[in-house]
Amino acid sequence: MSSPVHLAREGAVALIRVDNPPVNALGQPVRAGLLEAFAAAEADAQIKVVVLLCAGTTFIAGADIREFGKPPQAPFLVDVTQAIENFNKPSLAVIHGSALGGGLEIALACHYRIARRNARLGLPEVNLGLLPGAGGTQRLPRLAGVAVALDMIVGGEPITADEAERNGIVDQVFEGELLSAALAFAEQLLVRGTGPRRTGEADVPVVATANNASLLETKRDEVQRSLPGLFSPLRCIAAIEAATVLPLAEGLKREGMLFQECLQSPQRLALVHKFFAERKAGKIKGLDSAVETRPVASVAVIGGGTMGVGIALSLASAGLSVKLLELDADRLATALQRATDTLGKSVRRGSLSEQAMRQRLALIEGVTDYAALAEVDLAIEAVFEDIAAKQAVFEALDRVCKPGAILASNTSSLDLDRIAAFTRRPQDVVGLHFFSPANVMRLLEVVRGAQTSDSVLASAMQLGKRLKKIAVVVGVCDGFVGNRMALSYVREAELLVQEGASVQRVDGALREFGMAMGPFAMLDMSGLDIWQSMRQRQRATLGAGQRLPNLLDRLCAVGRFGQKSGAGFYLYPDGSRTPQPDLELVELLDELSSCPQLDIDPQSLWQRPLYALINEGARILEEGIAQRASDIDVIFLTGYGFPAQRGGPMFYADQLGLDKVLQCIRGYHRCFGANWQPAPLLERLVAEGKTFAELDQQG
Repeated sequence: MSSPVHLAREGAVALIRVDNPPVNALGQPVRAGLLEAFAAAEADAQIKVVVLLCAGTTFIAGADIREFGKPPQAPFLVDVTQAIENFNKPSLAVIHGSALGGGLEIALACHYRIARRNARLGLPEVNLGLLPGAGGTQRLPRLAGVAVALDMIVGGEPITADEAERNGIVDQVFEGELLSAALAFAEQLLVRGTGPRRTGEADVPVVATANNASLLETKRDEVQRSLPGLFSPLRCIAAIEAATVLPLAEGLKREGMLFQECLQSPQRLALVHKFFAERKAGKIKGLDSAVETRPVASVAVIGGGTMGVGIALSLASAGLSVKLLELDADRLATALQRATDTLGKSVRRGSLSEQAMRQRLALIEGVTDYAALAEVDLAIEAVFEDIAAKQAVFEALDRVCKPGAILASNTSSLDLDRIAAFTRRPQDVVGLHFFSPANVMRLLEVVRGAQTSDSVLASAMQLGKRLKKIAVVVGVCDGFVGNRMALSYVREAELLVQEGASVQRVDGALREFGMAMGPFAMLDMSGLDIWQSMRQRQRATLGAGQRLPNLLDRLCAVGRFGQKSGAGFYLYPDGSRTPQPDLELVELLDELSSCPQLDIDPQSLWQRPLYALINEGARILEEGIAQRASDIDVIFLTGYGFPAQRGGPMFYADQLGLDKVLQCIRGYHRCFGANWQPAPLLERLVAEGKTFAELDQQG
């Protein structure tokens, strides 16, 4: 097999070109080819400058994911980057597309770098539970300073070529053709007689003069506060700190030790699972990849509440033209002002420019008549979660929207097939369940109705990608995947409180497990009335011996709806979003409690809600509501604050051992009755000695 790395000459310039489609990943043949090409260029006396560039649409976009989980093969990337840095002739990396992970580390080892203006540069290894292990933590701070290195390495987000130039990571940003820009820069090096510029040998005042101790300590505090329990971010900080106090050779050794610590952490397995699960979620079983999608350029959003406005902003941020419908002029004015205020906050935070704000708002047109929606490609209903309200909207859309328009509901739990039946075109109806705030949250449940056409489903998934959401296909049932499972989770949390645990104890136990927030803070944020309506429908379908708590009903009866009303399970004085304990609630809960107070085992405070989640997830899998266990993990990691380092509820169950999980669920079944009937799929997997992951592989 021919090498994916090719060496050619243009006069005194050697061109080393990587051609390993589709993304020029750094597999073993590429690493070996780079070493061979640089060695050949070093041995050729006629070559004075080496240019490294890549074929196709991108520079080296990172590691070869086919090597994940396999024993590493020589040459190792750290040896390649060190050989490039030690090269005795000036080297130039020419970046286009994406230079990510090991790709950027290769570029940093080169002596000079130029980048096409639309390129992205990043070190995202932290998202896989790792740190850049081939010199990234040592070379980047020497070039750009500690503050920039901390943002890029600990945050894991890529930056633009212009940002890279401003921070000294690249020497020049160019437009146009790669080879022309490369040869022009190489010619400058030749004319000046410029030699190698090695990062490790350079005088780097950007590191020496900054208040590094303060920067590092601030970042540690931020990580411990916002990413509690995550292993790799703190190791990233430690590696960057080494760059501030050690010579490059010693810093590389320290980086290597910290990399090995990350590699051996159980968290890495969970984060790698998350990485692959997000990619698998976009693959729809039984859908022909050649199915034709429908064009979506103009969209209507019906309903100007918080959710409707968030959806409209998400669409506008992707460059889509949006008509925002409210039937009342005053409510429409309020909705448009809400959109302006939301973007204004982003401008004040510095995350959005004034120009971008104006561009997005210009894409949103307020309308008060359904007739204005006649030519939209997609209409998204986002009105109150009431079947009669949905019926009125879909009957109107069916009358006015053009043939072939996609009609979508943002319902979080109602029967999509019933909604589709309000139209004469159920094949054009799909669920698009955004999560609040819709312009921020990355999860999108795409609900496939019984008659949803393949073209509509594929178009909905394509829209999710355009909106930079993680779209997951789910089937029709009350609550779909996320909210149906979450009902089991909050059911056990409420029952624990009715049995004598405090709201704060239960929330605290689940936060300690790693959840972004406790179940009661989550209920308050989304609105107790929304969960109450789901609970009422759930109550109507209870089986023999099943029981549900009544706290939601009682709290809603006294006007406690959560953050929106200033009180729920917590208090929210003066419009605050921060939960405050409520002493009056203790008395209220004592009055509401309908069962004897129990001596609750501290482990049960987190185990009962989580094991209920897992058990319900197994039922959903067996019913085919979710395509695969990893899809469930993606939904909870992305939409419900499940800790990334635990990989999602189904992955977590596999790691615990399904036999141990089932044993515990059987114990709860004996103690608490029919609510804890073990899912048949869970029993079958244990009997067969299999896992949820193995079930996914079979499908």
